[in-house]
Amino acid sequence: MAVVITLDQMLAKRGMTLSELSARVDITLANLSILKTGKAKAIRFSTLDAICRELQCQPGDLMMQEPDKAEI
Repeated sequence: MAVVITLDQMLAKRGMTLSELSARVDITLANLSILKTGKAKAIRFSTLDAICRELQCQPGDLMMQEPDKAEI
């Protein structure tokens, strides 16, 4: 199974840019970009909490689990 980050979809729903979110949660644009593109290996709960607070969403709104292609 793979966890897929859907941050870009939530940003679009909220009409917010990655740069704006970066400024609001005090996380570098580079780190948010890594998260958004799915290249992050981990995320701190404090970071997840800050993102959810600013986007007014739940953690499950930002990620989903999909089966690996090899498992299908």
